[in-house]
Amino acid sequence: MSLPDDSLRPEDVERLQARVEAAIRDHWKAYLFEGILLLIIGFAAILLPLLASITFTIVLGWLFFVAGVAGIGFSIWARKGPGFWWSLLSAVLALVAGLVLIAMPLQGTLTLTFIVGVYFLAEGVATIMYAFQHRGRMSERWGWMLAAGIADILVAFVIISGWPGTVWAIGLLIGINLVFGGTSLIAMALAARKST
Repeated sequence: MSLPDDSLRPEDVERLQARVEAAIRDHWKAYLFEGILLLIIGFAAILLPLLASITFTIVLGWLFFVAGVAGIGFSIWARKGPGFWWSLLSAVLALVAGLVLIAMPLQGTLTLTFIVGVYFLAEGVATIMYAFQHRGRMSERWGWMLAAGIADILVAFVIISGWPGTVWAIGLLIGINLVFGGTSLIAMALAARKST
């Protein structure tokens, strides 16, 4: 769905940004709590990277499994609809992928390395763009967001280049990402608190 050309007026964008900033100021404690929680989980993942890698893989496996079961149920319920066989095939693949990740998390962790690398690359680019877009309005916070985005891209480079190719790498790199993300949320919350 495309928006009409007149819906992107500068005053509308400024009004939306002001609402976002007001929401951050009003709920700075929630952002602070989330940042502290991400920081704690990130340090735990850094200290126990193998456990974090296996946990990540198993959680992802369960998500695929649940999505597959739900997809099979929906496909059967809507079997007269168009694309039934494709929908059913997709759901069965999700179910099988989930079972494989749950049953063999160490092998699954190695397989997920590239996927996680692409995720960190995309997240890093998006975070950097967000930081530059808000540089003038968030003078104290944008540097932390920029650092988080750069860290995500560095993590992506390490993952995609294949080093380190061990099962503990994903847990360590996710921990680093969570530490930077938590730090940026804490900085954003504290800056919002000052402006109240």
